[in-house]
Amino acid sequence: MQATTATVPPDGRAVPAVTHRPGLAEAFHSELTKIRSVRSTYWTLLIQVVASVAWAVADCAGTVAHWSAQSAHAGFNAAQSSLLGQVALGEVIIVVLGALVMTSEYSTGMIRSSLTVMPRRGVLYAAKALALTAVSLAASLVASLAAFLAGQAILAGKHISTTLAQPDVLRAVLLSAIVVTVFGLLAYGAGALIRHTAGAITAILGVLFLLPELGQALPDSWYNEVVRWLPGGTALGPIASSAPSSAALAPHLFSAWGEFAVFCGYAAVLLVAGAWSFLRRDA
Repeated sequence: MQATTATVPPDGRAVPAVTHRPGLAEAFHSELTKIRSVRSTYWTLLIQVVASVAWAVADCAGTVAHWSAQSAHAGFNAAQSSLLGQVALGEVIIVVLGALVMTSEYSTGMIRSSLTVMPRRGVLYAAKALALTAVSLAASLVASLAAFLAGQAILAGKHISTTLAQPDVLRAVLLSAIVVTVFGLLAYGAGALIRHTAGAITAILGVLFLLPELGQALPDSWYNEVVRWLPGGTALGPIASSAPSSAALAPHLFSAWGEFAVFCGYAAVLLVAGAWSFLRRDA
């Protein structure tokens, strides 16, 4: 009988030391794989692109059908006519995906497995947010560009179109895509707080639609002061516009960058609140 002995390294340790601790890069790759492996992700993003292009086609076709020399006015903005649908519809659709990235794991109990693999909650929370940002931004860029090109092709029939080479047009296209991603992160933070899919989606859509509607019930002098601070509603106009300021289209609103900063502020508050909840509460 031959005895078998384990080979022990010279330092006396049978198991080699761990030389690399899984971090944000590994967690991001894992979360990106999760999002890409779910069929609903592709359907959601496809609907976003199709709906954005359909809105642009309908809006621009209506403009062309009713356009005349008498109807031409300085307030018309060709870029906004193509992009407003991408912003208005994109925010609604991406809110669903943003909430699901977090709440779906709570509904299935998979969050416990995720925390077992990556017990560093802060890293996991950041990785999920980065994966959502990457996916939603890529789809939103495609939707914005497709909607813009489709709309401008229709407006060209009346020679009222614009191009990406014109001042602030490229900014409008890019910012329209980025702001949709911001709304996705807004829903992601709400999902971490509420941990229930229907509840998170309802809460965010309620804020995006209800607050602007309630604002319109205020006296005009009050509404003109608060409308620029409301999430969504008419405040989305400057984002999709290529006008250098909002004075021509909506004098009571901030410029595109100002309104974008307001939306980012809302998202930042919910992301921080969601991170606090994710770190403090049990799974």
